Amino acid sequence: MGQHLPREPEAPLRTEGPREVERVVPAIRTLEGAGFLVHRPFPKHGLMLIDPFLLLDEMGPIDLAPGEAQGAPDHPHRGFETVTYLLSGEFQHEDSQGHRATLAPGDVQWMTAGDGVIHSEMPSPALQQSGGRVHGFQLWVNLPRQDKRMHPRYQDKKAAQLPTARSADGKVWARVLAGEALGQKAAIDTRTPITYVHFKLEPHARVTQPIDPAHNVFAYVVDGSASYGPTHTQARPHDLVLFKRGGSEVTFESGDAPAELLLIGGQPLNEPVARHGPFVMNTQEELHQAFDDFHAGRFGQIPPEH
Repeated sequence: MGQHLPREPEAPLRTEGPREVERVVPAIRTLEGAGFLVHRPFPKHGLMLIDPFLLLDEMGPIDLAPGEAQGAPDHPHRGFETVTYLLSGEFQHEDSQGHRATLAPGDVQWMTAGDGVIHSEMPSPALQQSGGRVHGFQLWVNLPRQDKRMHPRYQDKKAAQLPTARSADGKVWARVLAGEALGQKAAIDTRTPITYVHFKLEPHARVTQPIDPAHNVFAYVVDGSASYGPTHTQARPHDLVLFKRGGSEVTFESGDAPAELLLIGGQPLNEPVARHGPFVMNTQEELHQAFDDFHAGRFGQIPPEH
């Protein structure tokens, strides 16, 4: 069981102008759940968290033959939120609070585990039977101390319910999962202030995205190549671009080809992090209590379908 202390805030923060890039972090390839391929920029050696974010997994992209689809069978969570955003494929969510939903391309599900929940994310029968392309993302968002034992909740938003926008010149498209971008505000309610935007850039497009100077911010490259920040730092698919703290905006632009990326930022909690597997708390004692409660059956179980 590991405990990570929050990064000490740097003072004073620069409150105006574009942010510079701190570093570019390539993702590692690993297996998750029942053996599903993911690209993971963090947590890994050298980058354990980007407060308040605990993990980012890119699921695939992978083309599966019939019978090859894998998922994450019943497993517990406490103390944080899981955010699943799908670009290709189809998955089914079930949890011990009685929520059931099918996740299709463009959909997002925002599950606040809080006090404790059992859930599963499995490929749909159609995907299992016929195969197909799977591509998506799972983000883990830490909960502040006062919310870690809150009652679990689940927000399921279909693609048509998520606001999208285009830039005035038509070269930039954005889907707003959390926060605001291009004049559109998200439909998702978050426990702490968060920005989560999926951007697509046509060739020679530029984005200037306002951001709170106190927030930690990163971009994750989905496809294509773009340059980031005032020094035009280059990054490729499966790279995470970590911006320095301070500054009121982030900038990025495409070159001769299209580019696609996620821009994610949030207010740091600056609290101790004690994490092990599916539980994220503030102290080792709280971690032990989470394991005790789970083994005692206090997280409940996924009810059978009627």
